[in-house]
Amino acid sequence: MPGRGRASATAAGPTTPDEVLARRAAMGDRQAFADVVVRHGPALHRYARRLLHDDAATEDAVQEAFLAAWRGLPSFRGEAALRTWLFTLVRHQAYAQHRAAAGTRTRPQLRAVDPADLVDVADPHGDPALVSEEGRLLSDLDAALRLLPERQRSAWMLRELEELSYAEVGAVLDVTPTVVRGLLERARASLVTTLAQWR
Repeated sequence: MPGRGRASATAAGPTTPDEVLARRAAMGDRQAFADVVVRHGPALHRYARRLLHDDAATEDAVQEAFLAAWRGLPSFRGEAALRTWLFTLVRHQAYAQHRAAAGTRTRPQLRAVDPADLVDVADPHGDPALVSEEGRLLSDLDAALRLLPERQRSAWMLRELEELSYAEVGAVLDVTPTVVRGLLERARASLVTTLAQWR
């Protein structure tokens, strides 16, 4: 194909649909793929970090997912949204990291929560006491999320933090929307109980 392996002359604007970027990247347009990375990279990184709790493992999972995306885009038919497909690739890479860690009998080290990874609520110019309280709430939320079973945690993050639809969450987790609804109900009930002191 004529454009394969060459970067596009101009970058896509923020309104360029994902489908267009995916088609261009599938034909070898490196700038289009770079736009995909810029657009979706932060959310994928957030998701992987909450699954892995380790910076190095997170970087590896996201990098491998984007590498798989670059290789897989020529056969990507758009049956799911590009964003959903990318979350699926990251989930597979995160699980591969878990399996590799289990195989070597080592686990990634848990790290302190970065509140910006969950939600951006703290105003750096706001009341220091309020900022500190929000930090404690987010730290407690992170700890509560770690207590959830893997699929419940994943479903909650994709729905509540990344705002995927039930169908999109189901596509990422390879379950039906009905199963997603059940996972979310159980996750929310557990979080309400665990975070009861914040009510």
